[in-house]
Amino acid sequence: MGNTSNEIFINLSNLIKEPVCELNFRNNFELIIAVVLSAQCTDKRVNMVTPILFEKYPNCKDLANANLLDVENIIRPLGFFKVKSKNIINLSKELLLNFNGQVPNNMEDLLTLSGVGRKTANVVLAVGFNIPAIPVDTHLIRVSNRLGFTTSEDPKVIEKDLQKLFNKELWIDVHHLLLLFGRYYCKAISPKCEGCVLRKYCKSPKIK
Repeated sequence: MGNTSNEIFINLSNLIKEPVCELNFRNNFELIIAVVLSAQCTDKRVNMVTPILFEKYPNCKDLANANLLDVENIIRPLGFFKVKSKNIINLSKELLLNFNGQVPNNMEDLLTLSGVGRKTANVVLAVGFNIPAIPVDTHLIRVSNRLGFTTSEDPKVIEKDLQKLFNKELWIDVHHLLLLFGRYYCKAISPKCEGCVLRKYCKSPKIK
């Protein structure tokens, strides 16, 4: 699979010229809040809400002291807004209390924060701190299975499978490339299979 995975990486790199996070943020505090808000929601929709949120609550101290109902009203368009509002307020309080208001740069500490699971923590490490990591979301689960990188649906297993296939210095780009490929090309419904640059590698029985 080694040569094949490298070929796929090269093809994706040629297809997607700027593999970067599509969430808008100015610092790691805004990043972690945006990623928590992006659960079961599109980055595009999150980007419509966060400017309003961060204008009113520009740092973790302000958000920690925010009125819950006000935050709910701001992020209501994102879905699950009641749970997400509590999480981002509590997360802000935890940053102040336990980390001097700074977003931690390691998995163990990140996982202590409200609303932060392994995927969110890996996004913060990769995007915020440029630490090699492969966050696994629904796009990576789907694309990794279709390309034969894994046979699992478990994000932790898929993360390990991808780490074995690609050199560590490529992990961040691998994440972005697979995510963006899944978002715009290899979609869950009506994937753009005709003319797909990776069609010959696809293991999906629907494509054959």
